[in-house]
Amino acid sequence: MVKYICCIKPKGMRSIQIAIDGPAGAGKSTIARLLAEKLGYIYIDTGAMYRAVTYMAVQCSISCDDGAALTRLAAQTDIQLVRTPEGRQLVFCNGTDVTEEIRNPAISQKVSQVSSHQGVRNELVKKQQEMARCKNVIMDGRDIGTVVLPEAQYKFYLTADLDERARRRHSEMQNKGYEVNRDAIRLDLEKRDHLDQNRSVGPLRPAPDAVVIDTTHKTLENIVDMIMGIMGRRQRIE
Repeated sequence: MVKYICCIKPKGMRSIQIAIDGPAGAGKSTIARLLAEKLGYIYIDTGAMYRAVTYMAVQCSISCDDGAALTRLAAQTDIQLVRTPEGRQLVFCNGTDVTEEIRNPAISQKVSQVSSHQGVRNELVKKQQEMARCKNVIMDGRDIGTVVLPEAQYKFYLTADLDERARRRHSEMQNKGYEVNRDAIRLDLEKRDHLDQNRSVGPLRPAPDAVVIDTTHKTLENIVDMIMGIMGRRQRIE
């Protein structure tokens, strides 16, 4: 399970939910973290949760094709998302810090396959929905606006050109000390896009009421300002 502390909202006061979806490398995790800091909301990185299950599957020698075993693993694994005083978010599996391990390219190559199993998604979606039940949250992933938080007040879908996403991911991996080939990353992203968009449960797609933002030629500051502006305008209208 995912541990969290639930707050009690005054009667009649609804928690605010912001859903951010999009493919890998579009910038959604970074944008979600920045928005959470600005707004003082809880950031829930659902991608890290799927990576955590994938990491545990590798550690336990469970095949990425074994949906039943992976579903049991997702249900039994204790996943904790912990924010440090410095603002860094850590991921713990069964009490062990796996923040860096789950970002290994070997895990990245398997996570879409693991997350394609309906049982795995069902287990994690239940936990994600419970985490968002009584808090102001920003949650990013592939199906947040369509499946996890369909009633979210604000939904955004971030996308970017495939070459730009590959460039960003290549730079990220290099900065972490991994020796990776940019063309190989591009092929991996293309494969992940296909798997995510065509899986039978929770496929990657914009929610009908999501605001789609192409981040290809935008800075992080541009995107954050754009989202904050959209939210501010909508609040004034409402």
